[in-house]
Amino acid sequence: MKNNTISIILPNFGGGGAERAYLEIAKELAKRDYFVEFVLMHCSGELLDKAQSLFSVVDLKCNRLRNLPKILISYLQKNKPDFLIASMWPLTVIAPFSQLLSKHKCKVLICEQNYLSAQYQNRGWLNWILMRISMAIGYRLAYSRLGVSVGVINDIVNLSGLPKKMFKLVYNPVPIFKEPSKKLINHAEKLWSCPSGARIITVGSFKSQKNHSLLLKAFAKLNITDAKLMFVGEGKGREPLSLLVEELGLADKIIFAGFQTDTTPFYLTADLFVLSSNYEGFGNVIVEALACGTPIVSTDCPSGPSEILKKGQFGKLVPVNDINALAIAISQQIKAPLNRDLLIKRALDFSPEKITNKYLCSLGELN
Repeated sequence: MKNNTISIILPNFGGGGAERAYLEIAKELAKRDYFVEFVLMHCSGELLDKAQSLFSVVDLKCNRLRNLPKILISYLQKNKPDFLIASMWPLTVIAPFSQLLSKHKCKVLICEQNYLSAQYQNRGWLNWILMRISMAIGYRLAYSRLGVSVGVINDIVNLSGLPKKMFKLVYNPVPIFKEPSKKLINHAEKLWSCPSGARIITVGSFKSQKNHSLLLKAFAKLNITDAKLMFVGEGKGREPLSLLVEELGLADKIIFAGFQTDTTPFYLTADLFVLSSNYEGFGNVIVEALACGTPIVSTDCPSGPSEILKKGQFGKLVPVNDINALAIAISQQIKAPLNRDLLIKRALDFSPEKITNKYLCSLGELN
């Protein structure tokens, strides 16, 4: 294996924000002559084909977390990467432990992507204790520790009991805007099948964290002619959401576009992007919307939207789980959207080049 090898370990290659972010970081690292290898617990997910077309992808064939340390130790001893990047607990504690036990010297960087105290609040006291103890010990073994928002860092500092100075803030990257092909734009237009002016979009997997039911109920309150709401994404929560659509009498106004590898055409053809989440680690989709100049309404959830939108400077923020406030904000942004050029300029702060520089600084590769 080449020198300057960076291994990035993930559970799989699902279509989430973290997976997309690391694809962008990997592309940037490859430009700088690093050999990047993705190490997956198991090869699956919507973005797997894309990752395999660009990078080396190792399948650990590990279906149980309890087996991961042994398998990862073996990988490290055999492949001997120079750096190991791990994202998302419990990988963020398993990776440093495995590196120590493997006796292979490499720098381990860990990065938490979500608001863990909210994500795991219903898993029971035993999981809570295990998470806190593993963080307190495992985080110390890492060479560098990152969080994708101030809120995430405050959360993991509280959970781990470690001093805040041990953690660095590094946002997730979002790719520089590239004009999509006319074919992709036409595909999005065909799915909308309605005039522009009140096209509302949300992007993300169907899970309780995203609180899509809140968005549906707020949308039902709108008094806007020809308004349509498009959901881009997939997940187990689609069926109950479909039932709610029928219950609210919105069947002719809702579009389920499914998972899309390239979401840019959908942002570009929309008039407004809405995030209705209960919590986020960062909120990559907000930056994606900014990059396309698409106006934004988001819940002011912990912890990322307010940081990205600079407390409402680049989009409207509303309280979590407030149907009326969300409906009013959507209506206001449809009628008087923010300047698109202003939004696009803000997105440049999250370019892959800038974010990758921060990763390399955290690994001691840049000053």
